[in-house]
Amino acid sequence: MTKIALVTGASRGLGRNTALNIARRGADVIITYQSREQEAQAVVTEIRAMGRKAVALQLDTSAVAGFANFAARLRTLLTDIWQRDTFDHLVNNAGHGDYALIEHTTEAQFDQLVNVHFKGVFFLTQTLLPLLADGGRIVNLSTGLTRVSAPGWAAYAAAKAAVEMLTVYMAKEFGGRGIAVNTVAPGAIETDFFGGAVRDTPDFNKFFADMTALGRVGVADDIGPMVASLLSEDQRWVNAQRIEVSGGQGI
Repeated sequence: MTKIALVTGASRGLGRNTALNIARRGADVIITYQSREQEAQAVVTEIRAMGRKAVALQLDTSAVAGFANFAARLRTLLTDIWQRDTFDHLVNNAGHGDYALIEHTTEAQFDQLVNVHFKGVFFLTQTLLPLLADGGRIVNLSTGLTRVSAPGWAAYAAAKAAVEMLTVYMAKEFGGRGIAVNTVAPGAIETDFFGGAVRDTPDFNKFFADMTALGRVGVADDIGPMVASLLSEDQRWVNAQRIEVSGGQGI
């Protein structure tokens, strides 16, 4: 049976790359987007061109109140398109960056980071559990900044650190259903993240490149294949792990 993966925040960046790499490995893909519908549909078109099925659904991962409606829409799609009532893989990728020193961080900034990167991951996973097949896989995205600190990223990194611990508990609690749960923690990556700062600001790019053993920052195609590989049977015994994919950043 063809596997079905759900990737949140996949209209661009790491989510897009992950969705495409999952499709290249022979799975069908459901992607979510918050506001970039046109870009999300372009990803769907790319996946369908590979001969795979793909659908894009709107989802605000910071709005827990909307998760039940999202699950209902997803359930309908699974029935109508795949004649199934479950999907196999969940990749909690959706996110954003917000830079501020601790003394300047506002409550609104803090709340939005926690709502997207921790609370949203917790309750979206909880909501979708009845639709996730036994023996499935969950991958939660974190960051290298939970291991190597950089001033200005305290709230973001703290939310991601919470997700890393949540991953361990998910693996423990969902293990009875054969569901493996892991964290992938990218280093600095050239994407649209934080307004494309790493990609478009030479000094910022060089700062992180100089911290990395391989002498450059990452690109999306350094991460997507790693996430896709964790969903395969080849990695069936990898569970409850934080896997950093950073080229050796900060060693």
